[in-house]
Amino acid sequence: MSDLALNDRPRGSESAAKPDLDRKPHVSVVAAFLLFLVSGIGYAAYGVFTDTHNVGEPLALGALLLLGVALMIALGFEFVNGFHDTANAVATVIYTHSLPPLTAVIWSGAFNFLGVLVSTGAVAYSVITLLPVDLILNVGSTAGYAMIFALLIAAMIWNLATWSMGIPNSSSHCLIGSIMGVGLANELVAPAAQATSGVDWSQAVSVGKALLFSPAVGFALSALLLLLLKVIVPVRKLYEEPRGKTPWWIRGILILTCTGVSFAHGGNDGQKGMGLIMLILIGVAPTAYALNRTMPDSSTPVFIDITGKAKGVFAAHAEGAQPANPNDARGLIGDTLKRRDLNRAEVYAALAALSDDVANGVKSYGSISRIPAAATPNMRNDMYLAADAIRLLPEAGANFSAGDAAILKDYRSSLEAGTRFIPNWVKVSVAIALGLGTMVGWRRIVVTVGERIGKQHLTYAQGASAELVAAGTILGAEFYGLPVSTTHILSSGIAGTMAANGSGLQTATIRNIVLAWILTLPAAMLIAGCLYLIFRSVI
Repeated sequence: MSDLALNDRPRGSESAAKPDLDRKPHVSVVAAFLLFLVSGIGYAAYGVFTDTHNVGEPLALGALLLLGVALMIALGFEFVNGFHDTANAVATVIYTHSLPPLTAVIWSGAFNFLGVLVSTGAVAYSVITLLPVDLILNVGSTAGYAMIFALLIAAMIWNLATWSMGIPNSSSHCLIGSIMGVGLANELVAPAAQATSGVDWSQAVSVGKALLFSPAVGFALSALLLLLLKVIVPVRKLYEEPRGKTPWWIRGILILTCTGVSFAHGGNDGQKGMGLIMLILIGVAPTAYALNRTMPDSSTPVFIDITGKAKGVFAAHAEGAQPANPNDARGLIGDTLKRRDLNRAEVYAALAALSDDVANGVKSYGSISRIPAAATPNMRNDMYLAADAIRLLPEAGANFSAGDAAILKDYRSSLEAGTRFIPNWVKVSVAIALGLGTMVGWRRIVVTVGERIGKQHLTYAQGASAELVAAGTILGAEFYGLPVSTTHILSSGIAGTMAANGSGLQTATIRNIVLAWILTLPAAMLIAGCLYLIFRSVI
């Protein structure tokens, strides 16, 4: 059957029925929602109490209140993320009548929950590397709290503003812009004689490429997949506006693709909140959260061995520079990280000294899990400085042999294993926030995606094509630790299928989406920068 025949759809007076989006949830659904909400908050409180009690670090009332506010803001961001972004995932199954609206959002929320639970944490720490180094090292300071509050509140403000207008917008885009705004504001207010860090532009460019490239991938691949399906699966009903009862096998395909997008969204977007929550916890309770105390004692000999090899690599590149003591090494590496001026002999000498000091500390205590409270903040900062310096050395012009590069890669992985971890209660709390957020406020974005991108009703094949591409792209990005936008990928995928199908695009909607995409970075930067300056002056 030719493509022309498939596109020559009947134009009767009957229009595809719109889904009933106004049906109110049953009281049992509301009760279950509230139960999960209370359970999530309770489990988070239990997790904090247990973790701090186990390391003998009970929190004072003031610290506990500050932590509670910070966690509510972070989980609030994930909640807004849920109803803003995941509406894209359910629009296809709702507008193809594959699932009733309330069933769709509950189903999607459940798989967002599962996606968060099985996520690796790689995306969480990719986002953190965008933050200013001095604020990460002093996250428990006034400036550190101002940073966390400013970037999360700014991202929520812009998300809610675009949601109120029914414009699909990226929470990832908002968060990246907020981080950049805080970085620029931090650099702006630094004393003239004091080195400070602003935006890590190299990392921002890397993340920016992923955010820029992924919508183009969504548009092009979704269009190509739809055209391919017309050739290999010439079933007319797949390419017609949904009328009457949807065949079970078509419903099954669309429910499967919705499940994939929801799961992938949870795995990628859920991690952004996790990384920021870990920064909050490190600032308030460093003994419990600054180091990965779940690492077994058996990992210590391996860590000592790779540290010794890395020290040898650093010493070989020091080129006769005077050995540094650990205190001087910390200051030198911290300053050079801010200036990105790393490829110098004295920096290698400082890295050798710092690595040796870290190894001696771990060896003397027996393992990372046994490092006492008094030594924990310094140990964590030393490990972070060394790992971040190794990450940035190639960008600073350092050249290593294949063997040396492999040693430094293994050493960086060992350092990150000691400082990068996410407790189960954090994953569960974020999963609940994202999952519950999916069930609230979804209607505005669903209507835009389902009715206002194309000039004709969404078909089964269009929905499946866009969602298959979105799920695959997001899961691939998560594998490489890259934050991407579910909203951008899926809405551009819908637009791609409309273009490929000859359905036409509603220029006003596309213009608004593109305008929001363009304005998100500067708007989020401005809001976050201003909030950072305000919070820094009042906290």
